Amino acid sequence: MPGGWPVTGWLHAAVLGLLQGLTEFLPVSSSAHLRVFSALLGWPDPGSAFTAVTQLGTESAVLIYFRRDISAIVGAWSASLVSRERRKDPNARLGWFVIVGTLPIGVLGAAFQDTIETSLRDLRLTAAALIVFGVILYVADRSRAVRYAKPISELTFPHALVYGFAQSLALLPGVSRSGGTISAGLALGYSREAAARYSFLLAMPAVLASGGLELLKIGEGPAPTWGPTLLATLIAFVVGYAVIAWFLRYISGNSFTPFVVYRIGLGAALLVLVAVGVLAPGAGPAG
Repeated sequence: MPGGWPVTGWLHAAVLGLLQGLTEFLPVSSSAHLRVFSALLGWPDPGSAFTAVTQLGTESAVLIYFRRDISAIVGAWSASLVSRERRKDPNARLGWFVIVGTLPIGVLGAAFQDTIETSLRDLRLTAAALIVFGVILYVADRSRAVRYAKPISELTFPHALVYGFAQSLALLPGVSRSGGTISAGLALGYSREAAARYSFLLAMPAVLASGGLELLKIGEGPAPTWGPTLLATLIAFVVGYAVIAWFLRYISGNSFTPFVVYRIGLGAALLVLVAVGVLAPGAGPAG
């Protein structure tokens, strides 16, 4: 099987698809989990192409779960192109905000693609990102708790751009797309629900574009072939849909502290494993 994925690659892909679905929408970094668990189990690094394509499964879950919201946003935004009055519609404004927020990750992703696919996949960087951005999430969540929590209807263009730059940090495995954008939203004073909902919507254009571009790389380099990739994508879709529903209910009455503790614990454990030589920084098991 091309790319170093033997017959057992089907099992590997299924496990990684499950991990993708479980972690994509939680602030714990799905790319870090795919990277770390592959290394721990001695599997080849699935690579950024596999990660991007399996994210098409989780984003399909977003499209279906938020289908009414998305339909309203697209309809209002389209109407605002020809009607000045419709530009005041909150859904039309949200459509523009998603476009503005997508620009940073599009520009930075194209500019640093080679670095993202090579040196930024060092496990030490992943561990550091898990810890540092876990602390940032904790501070942002605590700061939001002492202020008025703004709904998403109060989003502004400058704040949309801040969200966008926060999302672009997820180009580094370990940061977390949802974790970065949710942290930004909390720091700006938005409610947990508003920050999470906009985070999900903002991710769609970037993830769908990235996954589409990476489709042609499946079967090349470290990525598995089409069969295992499609299996992983399907599993990621089913599991991701369930996680969205659970996560939105959870954050309505709970803090992000458990995710912070998990991130710091995983990052610290990863640093120890690399330091003692159990894992090589650049790939799977040392030796």
